[in-house]
Amino acid sequence: MPELRAEAVRPILKWAGGKRQLLPELRPFYPRVFSRYFEPFLGSGAVFLDLFNAGLLQGRRVALSDINADIIGCYLMVRDRPAAVVAALRALEGRHRRRGEGHFYDVRDNAFNPTRRHVHASADPAGSYTPALAAMLIYLNRTGFNGLFRVNGRGDFNVPAGRYTRPLICDEANLFAWSAALNGPGVTVAVATFERALESAGQDDFVYLDPPYAPVSATSRFTAYTAGGFGSLQQETLQRMVVAMASRGASVLLSNSAAPQIRALYARDRHARTAGLKATTVSARRAINSRAASRGAVQEYLITNVARRSV
Repeated sequence: MPELRAEAVRPILKWAGGKRQLLPELRPFYPRVFSRYFEPFLGSGAVFLDLFNAGLLQGRRVALSDINADIIGCYLMVRDRPAAVVAALRALEGRHRRRGEGHFYDVRDNAFNPTRRHVHASADPAGSYTPALAAMLIYLNRTGFNGLFRVNGRGDFNVPAGRYTRPLICDEANLFAWSAALNGPGVTVAVATFERALESAGQDDFVYLDPPYAPVSATSRFTAYTAGGFGSLQQETLQRMVVAMASRGASVLLSNSAAPQIRALYARDRHARTAGLKATTVSARRAINSRAASRGAVQEYLITNVARRSV
């Protein structure tokens, strides 16, 4: 595997379940050779950036997507109008340094949510994003509690302010580096369901999947990144697609919890075994729990048909 660049591009959004801390466990399962790369649950884009920083996406088509129109709208603005996003984010950063939590709630309730409601009333919410709205999303994400993205029943972003002494709000160089990565030859960014995003994935493609995790208990459920959620039926549909892609010759790598449903779908299912899929248990740190004492290491699954190799 090529060495990482000295100035690696980093995620601009903190995302519940983001994979930066799990990258050392994922890298041994990156295939040596592949044609196209698909990532349909983009989130913070940590795995895309890991592959990009290592030079593993050069000369390859890359299909990045997510059902969350806010993520995609933000990334489209960073891709297409990075200077305008940086300028708006610098202004937000300056006011945050002066006003702190009061500025957070003012932006959330009086600017971001009203503008977001207007954007989501359009036929193409992601395409209707503006640099100012993208900057507000990044600002609220960088200063909100645990970097969560959560909406209430009315569709309003309702994450409270976080407790940060001096959060990094505008990393200008990294924003421009993200823009360059998204502007790479063959890279597409779109709002799409995972079903639509993966329709053509097959022989010699590499697919990384990081869906909302199946809950390990009745109190650990958190799938509210979109209004529709992501429940048992979606996990089952995804499993059938994973089996089908693996059977067509795609290299598939999936992260999920070690919940009973996931064990049943992948570790014990004969169709998954026939497709060459194996579940490996890894230890990851839980960062989303509201109680700091409950954010310790948990067991998760990496499910893949790629043979582990040394890196």
